Amino acid sequence: MDEMEEELKCPVCGSFYREPIILPCSHNICLACARNILVQTPEAESPQSSRASGSGVSDYDYLDLDKMSLYSEADSGYGSYGGFVSAPTTPCQKSPNGVRVFPPAVPQPGPQQHLLPHPASLPPIPRNSCITCPQCHRSLILDDRGLRGFPKNRVLEGVVDRYQQSKAAALKCQLCEKSPKEATVMCEQCDVFYCDPCRLRCHPPRGPLAKHRLVPPAQGRISRRASPRKISTCTEHELENLSMYCVQCKMPVCYQCLEEGKHGTHEVKALGAMWKLHKGQLSQALNGLSDRATEAKEFLVQLRNMVQHIQENGVEFEACLVAQCDALIDALNRRKAQLLAQVNKEHEHKLKVVRDQISHCTVKLRQTTGLMEYCLEVIKENDPSGFLQISDALIRRVHMTESQWGKGTLTPRMTSDFDLTLDSGPLLQTIHQLDFVQMKVPAAPILQLEECCTQNNSATLSWKQPPLSTIAVEGYILELDDGNGGPFREVYVGTETICTVDGLHFNSTYKSRVKAFNSSGVGQYSKTLIMQTSEIAWFTFDPVSAHPDIVFSNDNLTVSCNSYDDRVVLGSAAFSRGVHYWEMTVDRYDNHPDPAFGISRGDVLKDVMLGKDDKAWAMYVDNNRSWFMHNNSHTNRTDGGVAKGSTIGMLLDFTRRILIFLINDEQQGPVAFESLEGAYYPAISLNRNVQVTLHTGLPIPDFYTPGEADPTSSVC
Repeated sequence: MDEMEEELKCPVCGSFYREPIILPCSHNICLACARNILVQTPEAESPQSSRASGSGVSDYDYLDLDKMSLYSEADSGYGSYGGFVSAPTTPCQKSPNGVRVFPPAVPQPGPQQHLLPHPASLPPIPRNSCITCPQCHRSLILDDRGLRGFPKNRVLEGVVDRYQQSKAAALKCQLCEKSPKEATVMCEQCDVFYCDPCRLRCHPPRGPLAKHRLVPPAQGRISRRASPRKISTCTEHELENLSMYCVQCKMPVCYQCLEEGKHGTHEVKALGAMWKLHKGQLSQALNGLSDRATEAKEFLVQLRNMVQHIQENGVEFEACLVAQCDALIDALNRRKAQLLAQVNKEHEHKLKVVRDQISHCTVKLRQTTGLMEYCLEVIKENDPSGFLQISDALIRRVHMTESQWGKGTLTPRMTSDFDLTLDSGPLLQTIHQLDFVQMKVPAAPILQLEECCTQNNSATLSWKQPPLSTIAVEGYILELDDGNGGPFREVYVGTETICTVDGLHFNSTYKSRVKAFNSSGVGQYSKTLIMQTSEIAWFTFDPVSAHPDIVFSNDNLTVSCNSYDDRVVLGSAAFSRGVHYWEMTVDRYDNHPDPAFGISRGDVLKDVMLGKDDKAWAMYVDNNRSWFMHNNSHTNRTDGGVAKGSTIGMLLDFTRRILIFLINDEQQGPVAFESLEGAYYPAISLNRNVQVTLHTGLPIPDFYTPGEADPTSSVC
């Protein structure tokens, strides 16, 4: 009930409706508020506003707001007919909902006057008045009847009255003997309010009482106080009751409106019948709206759950971010310790080298100084012969010592500078560029079942990402099994969301699934989809792989040739599993040529007779006899040829891995070829003297019984 309160308040005054009237735009407004927002138009416009006395509400003129800027935040907010905008000469006020309200043209009530005056006591509405709907801002000119020309919304008035009464006081139980408790339910059949103890004691939910409808007290009070339906009178003929409904004008009318007014030529229906019809339509519309409201409530629950999940995920993500930054700091500290150790090592090495050089130079200097002092003392001696005995040796020692102090000896072996430069620029740039990237793998794709299908031996699959997923996807991986319960294998990797897989086995059940990937990794698989290929092979001749001299017709089911030489054409489907049978009818056979029928690999030679190379297994036949041929080896000559109208059948059985030929429904010779493995295309070679038509989707001949499946024949 509380949600309905906004529907019961006037858009101008913001209070509950009092004497609401219905504007032609179907919006409601209090009668007093309608008087407050009237604007008087120029006298020159009065001819446009004058209407015949019997005109209905639909006669009011709406202004073309698209062509005339009659409402804006810059002007008074209310337009008049003809594009003239009248600015108010007195200040305007604002209602609680923001709609501007102009003071009425009549004297204001005194301080002691709180109730709105009765409409009959108000001064008459000035002529040429204009009113603008405060909700849709559509303007119209009032006629001579003024506001009395608008119908009163008695239904809304009654709902407001019942709503205010239901809010007045709490309802009490009618069966409590002393100190009645607050009622919790009302029985619509018993018309009694019950508290919970009295309901359990006096109205148990069993027996005949189980079918009674219990409603909340407020709803029961409203239905209990619903006033009987009043008889409505016509706004144009106040003494006449509304008894009919004008379908064209969509409004109730009276008998006099039909006799004298403009509704005389309109389609009318009984008021009661239309009342019931519109009630049914409203109920039906409410059912749809109720469904939307239920969905909205469920959506709100989902959003509230999302709020909780967002909060939880935010705390978790924040903790993860702190842990990652702490890990970076720890790694930086560890690297700092390693670099400091390297600096200390370099420091110790430099000190050791310099100290060693100091020690070595000190010893050598001491030796040099001693030699110099000794030589000086020798020079002081006056004994020539003694001096000459040792002078040569001393001279050599001096020169040798001097040479030991040669170039480089007095140069430091190590510089005092540290030749180490910490290259922190890239790291600082990386830190500055440190930002959030895709941290999660994509969600599992959703298979769009309505777009997934099989046709012949091809399967088309379509998928999409979950609608609420915001994780970037770089591509998808589609996987299928082998159609025999084997392992999955990749058949597509790319960015597309739809893929058709050709060349599958006929009459096989395939399982398919898809997953998405990005730089963070590969996501989960979608649900597995099971697809069944066609039980019987339907195919045509393949114009793409055929020799250029082959001529196609009949939707690629009939072929002929432009050349006198044999040319090869293949079927559009390949077989590697199961039992398959197809036929070719000879439509034209001239000059006794040798067409060859059979199977081949996809890379068979196209410009020689079928069977000349090791890629084809064929039977070539003339008008009298036939031969089997593979790798240019001819075997099993058999009597019986072909002519115009002949039918050649080919039976390929992978359960026994054999190929059998038939001519006119009779087996031609023994089993033609055995130990067949792999994928084979139906094939034929012919020249310009032959034309054949292909027939597919045929059942296995009655004479043939397929064998048990050979596990070694399951080749894709």
